[in-house]
Amino acid sequence: MLAAMPAPTPTPGESPAPGAGRDRGDACPGALRLHSADDGSLARVRLPGGLLTVRQADELAALAEELGDGHLDLTSRGNVQLRGLAATCGAGLGERLRGAGLLPSDRHERVRNVVASPLSGLDGNGRADTRTWARALDALLCADPAVTALSGRFLFGLDDGRGDIAALAPDVTLIAADEGGDAVLGYGDGPHGLRIPAADAPRAALLAALHFLDAVRRHGTGSWRVRELPDREPLDRDGAALAGRLAAAGIPAAPAQLPPGTAPRPPAPGPVPGPDGRTALSVGAPLGRLTVAQWRLLARTAAEHGDGELRVTPWRGLVVPGLAAAHAGDRLAALAAAGLVTDPASPWHRAGACAGRPGCAKSRADVRADAGAALAGARPPRTETLPVYWSGCERRCGRPGGGRWVDVLATDDGYRVAVRDEGRDEGWGEGRDESRETPDPVRPVAPDGLTAAVAAARTSTPDDPTTRRPTTRHPTTRPRRRDDATT
Repeated sequence: MLAAMPAPTPTPGESPAPGAGRDRGDACPGALRLHSADDGSLARVRLPGGLLTVRQADELAALAEELGDGHLDLTSRGNVQLRGLAATCGAGLGERLRGAGLLPSDRHERVRNVVASPLSGLDGNGRADTRTWARALDALLCADPAVTALSGRFLFGLDDGRGDIAALAPDVTLIAADEGGDAVLGYGDGPHGLRIPAADAPRAALLAALHFLDAVRRHGTGSWRVRELPDREPLDRDGAALAGRLAAAGIPAAPAQLPPGTAPRPPAPGPVPGPDGRTALSVGAPLGRLTVAQWRLLARTAAEHGDGELRVTPWRGLVVPGLAAAHAGDRLAALAAAGLVTDPASPWHRAGACAGRPGCAKSRADVRADAGAALAGARPPRTETLPVYWSGCERRCGRPGGGRWVDVLATDDGYRVAVRDEGRDEGWGEGRDESRETPDPVRPVAPDGLTAAVAAARTSTPDDPTTRRPTTRHPTTRPRRRDDATT
């Protein structure tokens, strides 16, 4: 079981460090620690790198059908959640997950938070195949007892060089720097990194996580994420301390600049041709949720026409690699007929929602039903649109990370629709300073007016005052993202 990090009281006259002063330990759910929701218990199954075999996918479908509510939810970290579970099913659930290879270490299951470029090795655009890194890092994590002190929110990111995962600002990031030679290790969301041999990248990521834990103990904070550490611990600016730790472990490290930040770019739905003549299929899960039938169709497609693997993306989608080009069109049409998102012009593309009612007691509305009605009535956009996310309360569980996005927030008198910018709207969300906020200029919208309001917001420009809410930038506080649609 994960050991919760302490949250000590700051000394008089000292401002609390980001992450300090929490009134409870890390309650992040897992496959063994179930979360109690209004619709039953919830289990989160970590999938490092989003990788699944067909056998593992079949077992998750069986668990959702036999123990849960018949659905599988995808999270913003490429994990899978089962809802509607009986509170007493934990032992049986754990046993079956172990048998499928989805729970290699009970003690480490909540710290196996690893996201990776989902098209790595498939479309010829990356510099490395991050699957090798993902499997190696997962094995290293499960073998090290010290990392069980990490929070369930600590995130490792593996970027094949295209910048998709680096844009999510993980706590520890590995970025392929050239074809098979070097990688850049990022720590937190600062501009500085360390250039290391690609072969040593997984071990370097583990050492960076241990470096973070040492900093937490040294400063006596309750930090769960690197960005929550006090200002005096930002990778020591030049990375000297972490570089020394790597050198002591036999890993040469040189200062490097991280690539400029960009907005996250999830794989577009549709066929993904590869340089080897094979084609992958990229699909989205409507509002991040699949029925058991949809999930099994994907698994069957991977088994009968692909290479026997599925990849879950951090944008609540899936990739089925390895299809013959001649079969890709028919298989994609079958997935579309089953209700999956297969067209980048679909209003459902890059649209998500939290659990809402009746699953969450804090939600003010059945946001999934309202979101579904709004999207069903929307026309395909003529231009590229912003991602949109419906939230039942101010916690905004599972909201997008990085870049601009449309925030549809349930209130007591309807919904508020506003465009948010992760880089400029720091300070709002959980833990925000109410005194620094500018009142939201957007009037509440009734559910039947959401189709038009959301469509307008998704095509807005950055300076449109009718949709964007200005706020004061907080230099030391960033909003925490949640990796689920739970309370």
